[in-house]
Amino acid sequence: MKRILSVLIVFSLLILVSCSFKKHEEGKLLEDIQKRGVIRVGMSTFVPWAMNDKEGNLIGFEIDVARELAKDMGVKIDFIPTKWSGIIPSLLTGKFDVIIGGMGITEERLEKVDFSDPYDFSGMSIVASRKIAPGFSKIDDFNKESITIAARLGTTAAEAVKNNFPRAQVKLFDDESQAIQELLTDRVHAVVASAPLPEFQSIKYKDRFYLPLKDTFTKEPVGFAIRKNEEPAKNYFNEWIRKKQNDGFLAERKNYWFRTRDWENRIE
Repeated sequence: MKRILSVLIVFSLLILVSCSFKKHEEGKLLEDIQKRGVIRVGMSTFVPWAMNDKEGNLIGFEIDVARELAKDMGVKIDFIPTKWSGIIPSLLTGKFDVIIGGMGITEERLEKVDFSDPYDFSGMSIVASRKIAPGFSKIDDFNKESITIAARLGTTAAEAVKNNFPRAQVKLFDDESQAIQELLTDRVHAVVASAPLPEFQSIKYKDRFYLPLKDTFTKEPVGFAIRKNEEPAKNYFNEWIRKKQNDGFLAERKNYWFRTRDWENRIE
């Protein structure tokens, strides 16, 4: 009798799990956020997208975007810092509701998640060592077996290195600070990352680093990433993005974080 009861309990639990999964698939994300009163945002630190200030508070372009979204939705916000290399798997397992973290929209990512319309555009830039890579001025200068380039694991920067510098050696790290440290210690010739980080580093270490290329060498759309089959949430996010493009909020915040250094004293 006890065995039969145990089997029934297990069977009931399986039914409940199945029903919950089915409910999730039917596109209840927006409804769940509103009922919960909290939007859970997955993000990772990228200067100046998201970073910690002197008091340990999160600041940056993506942080402003996410907070504005939460305010307009009438809900609180819970930022969930996550390693970039594992951020999509964490989204898929329900650790958070949406990724707002400067994530480029790529074909590979679209196989796993869905994206909102672009609310920004990013591009890859490269910063190089004056000591061990002097005078480089074009991509071909770096596309050699004798050159080592660093990038952040799981990012489109890593993909850009693979696609644009196939002959170079690649070293991948969990965050850009490790990659920059490798450049400072002459263990790599250059670092590839989303603009404007390379530009900022070339200013910060102007005696050690330089920008071989005047402009970014890629351009990619950036969107909110959500689980698939969440059309109501996607439609809401798209409408919100259009509104914030029209009222100038996104342009104003982008200008502040990417074209000025007025925020620099907040993190040093």
